[in-house]
Amino acid sequence: MEHKYKVLNHGFLNLVDHMGSDDAIVTAARVSYGQQNKSKEEDRKLIRYLMKHRHTSPFEMCEVKLHVKLPIFVARQWVRHRTASLNEISGRYSVLNADQYIPKTFRKQSQSNKQGSSEESVEYTIGSYDKSVTEYQKMLNLDISKEISRIVLPLATYTEWYWKIDLHNLFHFLKLRLAPNAQQEIREYAQKIAIIVKDLFPISWEAFEDYMLNSVNFSANELECLSKILNNECSCKKKDKQDPLEGAKLTAREKKEFQHKIKIIKRIGKP
Repeated sequence: MEHKYKVLNHGFLNLVDHMGSDDAIVTAARVSYGQQNKSKEEDRKLIRYLMKHRHTSPFEMCEVKLHVKLPIFVARQWVRHRTASLNEISGRYSVLNADQYIPKTFRKQSQSNKQGSSEESVEYTIGSYDKSVTEYQKMLNLDISKEISRIVLPLATYTEWYWKIDLHNLFHFLKLRLAPNAQQEIREYAQKIAIIVKDLFPISWEAFEDYMLNSVNFSANELECLSKILNNECSCKKKDKQDPLEGAKLTAREKKEFQHKIKIIKRIGKP
């Protein structure tokens, strides 16, 4: 399978190289206790056990290297994951491409999330893009250095890099960047990476979906609330029922997050 994808209006994501496979993970894990290779089903069980119990080092035996073209504002979110190796195009040595990202819709600011946007959109046209590119070219033509000329370009300008990361840390990246509350633009890149990982490491991907991507974690206080909910549902007497969040040591935001987790559980439990 070829792994070359167009992302956003001018971006792309290409698989350059990879190292390892599901077999490499189980081989690395079994060296700990000197066991030989086993059946495919036993390999699958082992990988799922490793993922479930967060035994991460065997997944670090595998790596993925990508060539990515992405807007600078997406790159600045991406680079927060400091567990990878990367080499980016330099605006000091190269004349940067004039490609810039223009959203299909301009999303409104979310009223409940200070760093996020809502599904509502507004009509808007960016007038500064062409001007910034013109200024950039004008400065270059005046023999102003590349490293200074680039400062007029906006965050929407595309950059490129080679990015290499081990599978364990890539799963962590995908857990965060595939989430519904991740910014839409970086989520589109994460969705393409997910296709690549699923193809290269199918058993590990299955375990990742089950134990990380589609799972929820409960804090000690949330478990106390969950216990009250289960006791309420088991009680036949109305007078014994109580508000599970009454007296809970949860902030308003934590209560909202807990209620969301409960909805996920109820949805999964439906036939």
